[in-house]
Amino acid sequence: MVYALLPFLAWIIAGCTKFFFNFIRFGKDAKKHIGYGGFPSTHTTILSSVVFFSGFQEGFQTPLFSVGLGALLILVIDAHSLRNKVGMHAQVLNKLQQDVILREKMGHSWGEIAGGLVLGLLLGYGASLIA
Repeated sequence: MVYALLPFLAWIIAGCTKFFFNFIRFGKDAKKHIGYGGFPSTHTTILSSVVFFSGFQEGFQTPLFSVGLGALLILVIDAHSLRNKVGMHAQVLNKLQQDVILREKMGHSWGEIAGGLVLGLLLGYGASLIA
């Protein structure tokens, strides 16, 4: 049951954490900055919480952990590289046209990703203590 609930819990906790940091940084405009970026990376938190939980529960030498780690690495590369490039394209397109404004903040910095990994690790470990 924990495997099914942990991603939702991680999503809520990461989202609340992200809003908290945005509120500290932007004040009343914090809600405008919620989206595809920011600290911590919600996607990284969600997947890493389950991957680390599987490692703590089943072992770090298992096929389940290995597959999860592979998926997590792909997600991290996507969050940093591909999505940052999409944001750069949005900046150029926004300069060329004014009809539809595209969201320019799309990716994560390495620090935002690291925050998601640490939060996911803590959630995975905490879930393994109560499972």
